[in-house]
Amino acid sequence: MRNQSHLISYFLIIASIISCTNNQKEQSETLSPPHDQAKETFSIDGLVDEVKRVPDSIMEQLHAQHHSYKVLVRESMPLTPKAREMKYWKDHAIALDDLPVINPGPGEYVHVMEGYKNGYNNLVIGITETFPGGAPPMHTHEGEESHVLLEGEALYALGDTLFTMKAPFIVNIPSMVPHAFKNIGEKTANLVVIFPTNVWEYDVVDYFPFKDMDNQ
Repeated sequence: MRNQSHLISYFLIIASIISCTNNQKEQSETLSPPHDQAKETFSIDGLVDEVKRVPDSIMEQLHAQHHSYKVLVRESMPLTPKAREMKYWKDHAIALDDLPVINPGPGEYVHVMEGYKNGYNNLVIGITETFPGGAPPMHTHEGEESHVLLEGEALYALGDTLFTMKAPFIVNIPSMVPHAFKNIGEKTANLVVIFPTNVWEYDVVDYFPFKDMDNQ
């Protein structure tokens, strides 16, 4: 009789373990969507915090010459103690997933290749993971910039002008002109941004042109 009681207890324990395992599996399947539903085209695991700098009087005077918005903060990449030596072929090639990633605004992540860290004298390139509805804040750069998108659709704010572009396109953004864009397509937009400088930095201004355009 005692052996029968132990056997029943054993089966109850096994049944409880199986039930807990099934519940955990169902919860995991609920929280983790299938891979083909993931928004990322590239990994954003290399996320780093940007360096924030409070604007000084010189920076404020520079902005005042070009637009009427108040400059809030200058954002830049964390410093790297050592750049690539560019001795071997592998120093001349880098996988996108090995680049640092920043999150400038809601729904936008940027993989950043800074020139001075990667053997360039006058080049910075970023490739975005801009999710549907994602957008950076309105900002400026001291140098000119080019945007290249091969697939998707974006709403742009360039100075005081709003316009929509369907890929493939190239957008010319002049020096110190406030600008932003919003992904109004249905898929993640991998926008390529190009700068003729070797350092990544931008100044955020106190205007967000898309905040009242949730239906765009």
